[in-house]
Amino acid sequence: MSDQERIAGIVAEHEGREGPLLPLLRDIQAELGCVSAEAEAQVAQALNLSRAEVHGVASFYHDFTERPDPRPCVEICRAEACQARGVEALMQAARDAAGDRVRLADVYCLGLCSVGPNAKLDDAVHARLDAAGLVSLIESA
Repeated sequence: MSDQERIAGIVAEHEGREGPLLPLLRDIQAELGCVSAEAEAQVAQALNLSRAEVHGVASFYHDFTERPDPRPCVEICRAEACQARGVEALMQAARDAAGDRVRLADVYCLGLCSVGPNAKLDDAVHARLDAAGLVSLIESA
């Protein structure tokens, strides 16, 4: 099945939904590993939006990438609560552990502000991380 057909299927799943743009882009990112310029154009046509409108949304959110990145991703909360709990002191160890093998993504709130620093791998959020815990999480990715 081509990417165009896969995108058309995702668009069909959201037909009639109010405010479908973000859910559509999330589903395309999950299915294809990116939201390419071609995907943006196809979504724009399906939703009767300009390509600039779709690109503006896709480029605003850090979750969407233009090209697939096959590396595992560890999301690290860099919001104020995690900063207050010491996340910045962990970042060099995280970068060293990740190297080129794991992609680190800065996010701004994983919803566990009282038990930070936090990081997310796949669908699991890990709390109360110290340097050793964060390095262990990255190495397990």
